[in-house]
Amino acid sequence: MANVTVIGAQWGDEGKGKIVDWLAERADCVVRFQGGHNAGHTLVVGENVYKLSLLPSGIVRGTLSVIGNGVVLDPWHFRDEVAKLAGQGVKMTPENLQIAETCPLILPFHRDLDGLREDASGAGKIGTTRRGIGPAYEDKVGRRAIRVCDLAHLDDLDLQLDRVCAHHDALRAGFGEAPIDRAALMAELAEIAEFILPFAKPVWRTLDEARKRGDRILFEGAQGVLLDVDHGTYPFVTSSNTIAGTAAGGSGLGPSAAGFVLGIVKAYTTRVGSGPFPTELEDETGQRLGERGHEFGTVTGRKRRCGWFDAVLVRQSAAVSGITGIALTKLDVLDGFEELKICTGYTLDGQHYDYLPPHPQDQARVEPVYEVIEGWSQSTAGARSWADLPAQAIKYVRRIEELIQCPVALVSTSPERDDTILVRDPFQD
Repeated sequence: MANVTVIGAQWGDEGKGKIVDWLAERADCVVRFQGGHNAGHTLVVGENVYKLSLLPSGIVRGTLSVIGNGVVLDPWHFRDEVAKLAGQGVKMTPENLQIAETCPLILPFHRDLDGLREDASGAGKIGTTRRGIGPAYEDKVGRRAIRVCDLAHLDDLDLQLDRVCAHHDALRAGFGEAPIDRAALMAELAEIAEFILPFAKPVWRTLDEARKRGDRILFEGAQGVLLDVDHGTYPFVTSSNTIAGTAAGGSGLGPSAAGFVLGIVKAYTTRVGSGPFPTELEDETGQRLGERGHEFGTVTGRKRRCGWFDAVLVRQSAAVSGITGIALTKLDVLDGFEELKICTGYTLDGQHYDYLPPHPQDQARVEPVYEVIEGWSQSTAGARSWADLPAQAIKYVRRIEELIQCPVALVSTSPERDDTILVRDPFQD
């Protein structure tokens, strides 16, 4: 049995929650390995809708769920999300939900700084969720982060607070803000520590033992490859590495544990926030895609920008992330279009590109080259086999495979977990 790593292969919001939930039923452990509570996953299980942003999707199924060291953790949001799911009947204990002891914490001053920077950036704003993700990662690499394990040693925190306050107080002064209230911060940390510490574990050991037992481990990525801080549309990216390779460093298992890499891809393209988007449709077609696809962010509620499928970007994502196969989601949103377009390349100042140039100004100016494909009038919603799909829908899927140079492993035809066409089982690969 192979392990499986699930990542988004576009700009996030590809439908990872449903796919992870679908796979989690056969997994023994589900692991989040990067990002924070800026990543929204919506799970539809029968009549119940669960909206997660920090907890691994496997928790809804009762599967052992792990928040790895590569995640930045807002402890107050963690408490609120646990309480919300508990209210929906989901049972969570330190036996089925673990947090890496070495997770950096997102603290109130991180959220403050995130918002202050965005407000001061004007037209140059990144479009962050203002939840403190970036500043928390900055403190991590600056070696001044306060981590989960520090909650058990608050009496020894003075030197680390000196470091973090020296940095943040100078930044806050530049924005005309008061210094960090250390006494208030310590009180908040002491209050939340009691809730967080029972979940804190050496998860690298939990995962190593699971690997030795031959358990099936499902690694759950957040955001998408095009938001990767190294490989995405920089600077309009997130603050972590979102590619599959991060599963190793962000969990404490070696790179061989990644197994089958499943890239989640919408049958069209969406993006939230600022940044280049070559196939964006700012017309009735784009609005139709957004309305039919219910394209609003799970975390922020922001309307998503919509456009045609960009095979160039997905091919690039597959290459840099070592994607084994893709799960194509929201095929049913394309029902009823007379014709569909797929981006197969770009032009820029008369030059042809088969990849997205790295410079943001070039990315903003590229013109998509489209291939037009006949649409279909029949419904694909709820299809669970190839026989349920119109011939033109199958042709569309097969053409995507050819253009991205990667096979389709799954096709999703509605938010319902069982409305899935299985082409290749990642756990059996």
